[in-house]
Amino acid sequence: MNILMVSSEAVPFSKSGGLADVLGSLSPALAKKGEEVRIFMPMYSFIDPKGFRKDASYTVPMLNSDETVSTVHRKLDGVEYIGLEHPYFTERKGIYGDTSFTPYADNGERFMLFAKAAVLYMKASGWKADIVHCHDWTAGLVPFYMKQEGIKAHSIFTIHNLAYQGDFSRYDAVLGGDRLEREFFYGKPGEERLNMLKAGLESADSITTVSPTYADEIQTEKYGCGLDWLLRERKEDLHGILNGMDTHEWNPRADKFFPEHYSSKDLSGKKALKARVLKEYNLIDDIDLPLFAMVSRIADQKGYAELLGGNHPVLEELLYQKNFQMLVIGTGDKHYEDKLKELESRHENLSVNIAFSSITAHEAEGAADFFLMPSRYEPCGLNQMYSLHYGTLPVAHRTGGLADTIIDITEHPDTGTGFLMENLSSEAISDAVNRAIKFYNDEKENMAKAIKRAMTTDLSWDKSAGEYIDLYNSLKNK
Repeated sequence: MNILMVSSEAVPFSKSGGLADVLGSLSPALAKKGEEVRIFMPMYSFIDPKGFRKDASYTVPMLNSDETVSTVHRKLDGVEYIGLEHPYFTERKGIYGDTSFTPYADNGERFMLFAKAAVLYMKASGWKADIVHCHDWTAGLVPFYMKQEGIKAHSIFTIHNLAYQGDFSRYDAVLGGDRLEREFFYGKPGEERLNMLKAGLESADSITTVSPTYADEIQTEKYGCGLDWLLRERKEDLHGILNGMDTHEWNPRADKFFPEHYSSKDLSGKKALKARVLKEYNLIDDIDLPLFAMVSRIADQKGYAELLGGNHPVLEELLYQKNFQMLVIGTGDKHYEDKLKELESRHENLSVNIAFSSITAHEAEGAADFFLMPSRYEPCGLNQMYSLHYGTLPVAHRTGGLADTIIDITEHPDTGTGFLMENLSSEAISDAVNRAIKFYNDEKENMAKAIKRAMTTDLSWDKSAGEYIDLYNSLKNK
């Protein structure tokens, strides 16, 4: 069948987060199963145009003008990438803003034009999509515009993170030049605001999100970000399909970012990598001390308030035990960055690196014995998958995709692959970390078995791609 993905970012051409990774992995997995897949995405200024060929130009009507746009295309890994050219994208430094902290003031208008252009491309190209798969708020208006333009394809809207909803003023909504449905707005009369993600939830034929547990969680007030009532109304159309991971980029047997390769049958390379990383990151040169790693945004969502704040700063209390080491890599909240650096100055078993690169991320995943993920919520999560694949046992909050991919060793000693905390608190983090340290020190044989189980867990996109194809077919057969 013909599948059109609509997304504001897609690996290998543009990326700000996990959304791009999903597009860059799911689409080739579908193509390998015989589906014809195209990805409609903006052509940002930083995308190298080499290899793209010109298509046609067409006009997108907005409130103040008829905007001329054009498309280019390039085939890669069996997938046709369709790039939208317009100054809103080609003449901007970033995807959503010049930096991740400074969104463009006209993002509402930018992505209304993007959504309209995607639909008009379907008409202008002559290529008939069977399924139009829209990703996150930037594509939220696509299902609505499809109906306006009489596009007969079935629409699917995927929530990658419900917290990001594309919230804009009523004035921004007017700039598209269309009379949008009232249910796309929220707020008191006269103060209504456009919610692009809500538009996708209201208009799409089917809704998916990136893990089964997250699909259940977002129907509750705690995790529903104000839209739990709508997701409960549409629960029959809501499907949780777990993301996979890119097993080519993330492969400990052939990782291009470090030479100490290893496998579930021979872990000598993992030990050699750990020994090198301890020295390079100025940690204690003792390979027998368990090494924990965190690679993430340094932010509340990732559990830093529980680790560093309040009357129970659990990270410092744990560090005083001196029976493990911690490697932290990431950037984010300046307050937490400063607190981490201050802790580092007083604890030789903590290395804090306020930076991010693919090299540091891969080295940390490969060298560590445990990967700490005390996330408040995690729609799917990829780092726990990388950790499992690299024989680095995750220690995580039982939420979202973390609950769907990690089996707790304490509860299931014969099948477990990590350590889960039921509720997120400083006390729960301390308990989970200490359970992991005790397991490492006292159960060497079982630790080795758990590492092998983790590394042989199937985390590829193959199974998830099959689930998406089943969903696509169910829509076609309605």
